[in-house]
Amino acid sequence: MRKAKRQAAIMVLTLAVGLCTQLSIRAQGPQSKGEEETFVADYYYKAKWGYADEYIRLFKKNHFPVLKRQIETGRIISVTAAKPRYHATEDGRWDYRVTIVFKNMAAASDQSSEEPIIKQLFPDQQTYKREEQRRFEILLAHWDVPIVSVPLDK
Repeated sequence: MRKAKRQAAIMVLTLAVGLCTQLSIRAQGPQSKGEEETFVADYYYKAKWGYADEYIRLFKKNHFPVLKRQIETGRIISVTAAKPRYHATEDGRWDYRVTIVFKNMAAASDQSSEEPIIKQLFPDQQTYKREEQRRFEILLAHWDVPIVSVPLDK
């Protein structure tokens, strides 16, 4: 039941981000195919105290290989991760930020390539699903922030 609620929440968030981005693109006016921009998003993860190392270990083991494969296919241009050097207040605390640069908005929205990659990379689906469930059990919060460049020289 919790997993279904989490998946529903992720779908709603993904749709909301897509809608906001589409509205932003429409407000900027039409672009030609040659001017299609990359789509950048920061994904923030806040783990339970004492579990951040376990979280990133599971991320590197199960999710990062899927992202790397999507770099090979051209859907994703790059994936980087960062963590804060020092602790913040609890309400503003996050443990990891993963920045993904997608080829474009359409590529960011199309997740259809993920499932075949997951099945190919992880033939032991039981273990994969158990470890992914654990990775999300560790989280207290997770949020996604689409990023737009702000030119400072203009």
